[in-house]
Parts: sequence; C-alpha cells; structure tokens
Amino acid sequence: MNISIIGTGYVGLVTGTCFAETGNDVICVDIDEKKVEKMKAGVVPIFEPGLEVLFERNTKNGRLKFTTDLASSVKASQIIFLALPTPPGEDGAADLSYVLGVADQLSRIITKYTVIVDKSTVPVGTAEKVHALLAQNLDEDLFDVVSNPEFLREGVAVPDFMKPDRVVIGTSSAKAQK
Repeated sequence: MNISIIGTGYVGLVTGTCFAETGNDVICVDIDEKKVEKMKAGVVPIFEPGLEVLFERNTKNGRLKFTTDLASSVKASQIIFLALPTPPGEDGAADLSYVLGVADQLSRIITKYTVIVDKSTVPVGTAEKVHALLAQNLDEDLFDVVSNPEFLREGVAVPDFMKPDRVVIGTSSAKAQK
C-alpha cells in the first residue's frame, strides 16, 4: 500500500518507519527542509530504541522516503496519516491549527479516493472538523476521514507499533474501514 505520513515528529517517524517495515511504501512529509535533507542522508532525528535499524533498512530498500512536497506525496498515496503537533493552547485545549491547516491544503490537492487518518493526539470531534474542511473543496466521494489514536510509549514505541495490544480505528465508512 502507498502511505503518506504528514509530520515527522515522534509519532510520524515511528509510524512511517514501522509501516515501511511491514512492506508498505511510505513517504514522510515535513515542512522543515533541513530535517528532511538529514533524514534523506540517513540521520534519524529522534532516539527510539530499534528505530534506527528499521529506518536504515527501509530507506535502503526504497520503502521509506522523505520530502517537503505535500502534493506529490498525496498523489502517490491511498492513505494519508496526519501526525502533526497539537500543542496545548493558552486555555489548555489542543491547538488544532496544524491539523486543520493541512486538511485545508489536502482539500486542494486530492484528486482520487483517499483515506485521511487522524493519528495526532486530538480531541473528540476533530474528524468532523477535518471532514468539513475537506468537503469545502472536494466531492465527498473522494475521501473519508478516520480516527486512529496512537498508543506509542517512548522507549518502546517500535514494539508498541509492531505488536500492539490494541488498535483503535474510528470510522462510519465501510469503504474506509476496508
């Protein structure tokens, strides 16, 4: 399967690398050009036990790639994971500006059926907000939004991903579920 991961922080990089390890073709997208160039050069920007070996194997085998070009990654993918920062705002609520900003960009790029997955730590109702933004510019037959909260623990994120004790997927679409 062709997957894009938008955001190469802790969750995004672990998720992308592990999806590549399971045989998927993964493009990780980030707006930080220097970070992307370092990853292309083989530098893992975070420390997580076991990640570097998977990162090296999958970049060498061509299953794990990095880019700043959101449009090309979207065109090449069937599923897009949003693994973006959601820092607390002044009131303590999650700041969804990165997630919603990317959703707005996606609404202008998607041209074929695509599943958009909220992987970021977001409050209940975020999928509806992402859906509404996408629907402003897209026919609703071209996308579905799915929630897939992460349960990765620092220090054991690779085993948590590869052998999870649970996987939560929230959708009302049978097509997306499949």
